[in-house]
Amino acid sequence: MNPNWISDPIKPLNRDMENLALARQGQLTKPPGALGQLEALAVHLAAMQGRERPAVERAVIAIFAADHGVVAENISAFPQAVTGEMVKNFARGGAAISVLARTLDADLEVINLGTVNDPGPLPGLVREFIAPMSANCAREPAMTGVQLAQALGAGRGSALRAVEKGAQVYIGGEMGIGNTTAAAALGCALLGASPQALAGPGTGLDAAGVKHKVAVLERALALHRAHFGDPVECLRRVGGFEIGALTGAYLTCAQRGLPVLVDGFISTAAALTAVRIVPRVADWLVYGHGSAEPGHAFLLQALGARPLLNLGMRLGEGSGAAVALPVLRLACALHNGMATFAEAAVSEKL
Repeated sequence: MNPNWISDPIKPLNRDMENLALARQGQLTKPPGALGQLEALAVHLAAMQGRERPAVERAVIAIFAADHGVVAENISAFPQAVTGEMVKNFARGGAAISVLARTLDADLEVINLGTVNDPGPLPGLVREFIAPMSANCAREPAMTGVQLAQALGAGRGSALRAVEKGAQVYIGGEMGIGNTTAAAALGCALLGASPQALAGPGTGLDAAGVKHKVAVLERALALHRAHFGDPVECLRRVGGFEIGALTGAYLTCAQRGLPVLVDGFISTAAALTAVRIVPRVADWLVYGHGSAEPGHAFLLQALGARPLLNLGMRLGEGSGAAVALPVLRLACALHNGMATFAEAAVSEKL
């Protein structure tokens, strides 16, 4: 079941503001290009926000939590109970992303889409329960059509809430034991890649564990390969609730004109899916960091994406993107606050 809204038009970038921002960059008191990627980032944000001087002070971080049936194939170093336990930790403010959100003065919401050890209602928790977990994609499709529509809709709802809050940037994160396997399967399905290229240690598998993960991925891909021509069907068959929600959030942000700061491997698998569904979604995505999970570099290359940071992180939760948020803020501050050559009475290049 594909919701009709996923094919809604993407908001076009504002090329007039992009050109004005680019012209301003050429007038600031620095050699052209001296601030490197920060210059291009400010110009891109100007095009997305439709203003010559962009700002990303109001940030919304949304964490989607869900369990995966493929955990039955023994592909994780951690027990499945951790997903629900971490949902409690998010709600109590004890997780890494909780600390980052407080430090960055960002709005944080946690959405429980389906956990085996369901923590139930908690303060600050958005409950959009689909099922205790997705199905085992090595044996059957991960989601029914109805479940996929629910997952996509949960992401859409989160993005719309962010728009209503006046967010200037959206960060999507995830929590789900087994989701590096789902993300690897999805990347393989969308790109025609081998499991060896995308499978990694996840939460800490050793070499034998990664080899077993590859074997599980090979079985899953063989089972569903006939359906890989359709990105939505790829997502339904080998993805998961939280990956579906991230995909729905990215599509909606692009439709509503809200810039997205993409996190690591799982979030980038969702970004790839959204771009394959509607290619122009790519205009609205900025990639926060390069994950230490091996498959992330493969996905970034396929997207032609250049991440802002590379700190060896592989936590998920939106944490890498959150750490990159100050880079966006600094890019805007430099763009907006520096003097021009004329204002500073500084001689320009000969």
